[in-house]
Amino acid sequence: RSISAAAYVLFCPDNGKILLSENADRQLPMASTTKIMTTLLTLEEAAVENRVVEFTEEMTAEGSSMYLKRGEKVTLYDLAVGMMMQSGNDAANAAAIAIAGSGEAFADLMNEKATAIGMQHTHFVTPSGLDDEQHYSTAYDMALIMRAAIRNEQFREIAGTLNYTVPATNLTEETRPLWNGNKMINPSEPYYYEYCEGGKTGYTTDANNTLVTFAKKD
Repeated sequence: RSISAAAYVLFCPDNGKILLSENADRQLPMASTTKIMTTLLTLEEAAVENRVVEFTEEMTAEGSSMYLKRGEKVTLYDLAVGMMMQSGNDAANAAAIAIAGSGEAFADLMNEKATAIGMQHTHFVTPSGLDDEQHYSTAYDMALIMRAAIRNEQFREIAGTLNYTVPATNLTEETRPLWNGNKMINPSEPYYYEYCEGGKTGYTTDANNTLVTFAKKD
């Protein structure tokens, strides 16, 4: 079967073996699969203190959103869910600024983590993955970040959840339902893969479609 991806890698996280690949070290934009890193850093911060974040004007973002309002207060954990499932750029920005003080400072944390993981051909600029010439990774490096992420129990749970309800906030009496955009874990979708346990999709004009998933069989 032909594979149309510009680059891909099939990777075993247990032993680090590459089973199949093409252009695995080619640097490319990764769109919202960036949020794997942002989510992991946010969950690690929330594990220390799942503090409440007030959404501000500087946290607003174009593109996909979990529709946070200025002045609305949500926890770091709910921001992690919002960016991973709903691919909320607003959630990614909010977490980044809350944790590091600015998007630029958070990008420094992302790049430090990337280096620690062994991602040698990656450079992060934004927490959301919006197009930027200096924001890129490789198929192999994205396999490495997913290996690190799935060692986090909360990450695995979020990535494999079809829907989640954000509790009512200070600005809304209604709960906020979120739906996972990864069709590989949805039994009602034609792209469903029974062994897939979770992942993250992405799309921008420059990156086109991107995907990082994890699966287990036997």
